[in-house]
Amino acid sequence: MRRFLLVAVMGGAVTGAQAADMPDLPFLRGSFTDGLSRSSVNWSGVYIGGHAAHGAADMDFTNSGQDLLAKLLNNLDLESEFNISQWPLLGKAHMQNSGFGGFVGYNFQWSEAIIGLELNYTHGNFFGASSGSQARSFQYPTDYVSTAVVSSSASMKLTDYGSLRVRGAYAFDSFLPYGFVGVALGQANINRRADAAINYRYVGSAVPPLPDYSGAYSLTDDKNSHFVWGFAGGLGVDVMLYSGLFLRAEWEYLRFTTKVDTTVNTVRAGVGYKF
Repeated sequence: MRRFLLVAVMGGAVTGAQAADMPDLPFLRGSFTDGLSRSSVNWSGVYIGGHAAHGAADMDFTNSGQDLLAKLLNNLDLESEFNISQWPLLGKAHMQNSGFGGFVGYNFQWSEAIIGLELNYTHGNFFGASSGSQARSFQYPTDYVSTAVVSSSASMKLTDYGSLRVRGAYAFDSFLPYGFVGVALGQANINRRADAAINYRYVGSAVPPLPDYSGAYSLTDDKNSHFVWGFAGGLGVDVMLYSGLFLRAEWEYLRFTTKVDTTVNTVRAGVGYKF
């Protein structure tokens, strides 16, 4: 009996030693995937940085002078009959330029998911202009040949622009790809001018003949350092380098709703620091 107990105790000791020597495999604990997708970088908190940008702007002047012509011709019968103010006079302009700026924001982080608020600013110089004119004659009113000559010109210079945006991102360790939407903000000089000359020439047979009539009118609208706003959206990626220092690559689309319909597309490279 004593021998049997001795063998049992020795066998238990050997089994315990073998179990202690076995590796602590994750699947034995039921947590094989724990920790594999967790970001080791803390993206939450305040950050600030600067960037260099290069972009292109498209300015549509097509309808920019119509309201000025409508005011000039408001009381004329030719305007009500032939919609002179709606004649297409101006076109579009495309330009490219570079700029520089900065950004500041705050990230809220839940595991790998991140939502943030950011104010982004760029100083650049996008300038566009367009001008045009038309002349038409009409057999109107009775016994008159009427001639209308109208011209319009407009220019816009966008010097400062940016966005107040909401970012949504997903962290892959040191990489933070993100998308954003927000409000586009800018400062621009917008200068517009409209001119109109109207002539009524009598061609009837009345004796004595009826008189001719003519008139010339002009109107300008200059808005310097004018605040403009619209829609912003884009994509980007931040890459953490070391201890809060990160690099940024980004594309941003801005659309401003003004008398001159304007869109701006920029690509940017920047560096920032998260506190």
